[in-house]
Amino acid sequence: MKVLVACEYSGTVRDAFIRRGHDAMSCDLLPTDVPGPHYQGDVSDIINDGWDLMIAHPPCTYLCSSGLHWNKRRPERAAQTEQALQFVQLLLDANIPKIALENPIGCISTRIRKPDQTVQPWQYGHPESKATCLWLKGLHLLQATDILPLPENGRWDNQTASGQNKLTPSPDRWKIRSQTYQGIANAMAEQWGRL
Repeated sequence: MKVLVACEYSGTVRDAFIRRGHDAMSCDLLPTDVPGPHYQGDVSDIINDGWDLMIAHPPCTYLCSSGLHWNKRRPERAAQTEQALQFVQLLLDANIPKIALENPIGCISTRIRKPDQTVQPWQYGHPESKATCLWLKGLHLLQATDILPLPENGRWDNQTASGQNKLTPSPDRWKIRSQTYQGIANAMAEQWGRL
């Protein structure tokens, strides 16, 4: 298949599809972190280039629940949320037969439509928690591949005692938090790559 991985600079999902023999390319405004087929620019430049499948990871800064409370305190953020929702709609409406759009829990669910499913890293072999919603078109639900039990202490490796993410503030925290877990990327390539 010809696969577009939109809004991905890490190459994680792109390379999972390439390993399975697909013609995959990532696209982002940022350069790719690892060598491989990558279009650095606006996804709308290439979205109509005859893709069979698109997996899209639109930036969640103005969409996720954890940041939406700032919209009332900083009105310019509310306008950025509207722009982010328009971008999500552009991706979902693309003329591509199979689409998966992923994002954390946020306003896509209430403003566009509810996700088809929510997955967790611990369902794919990673001892961590990060609820990730999937909006699907022409694709079946992603099946768990390696469900891990909750550790005895009642929290995952990336959680503090109160359940918050352990990752300390840093200039690249957003980048680390946004990366797709390898187990989820592998499941996408294996399961959706067979269609």
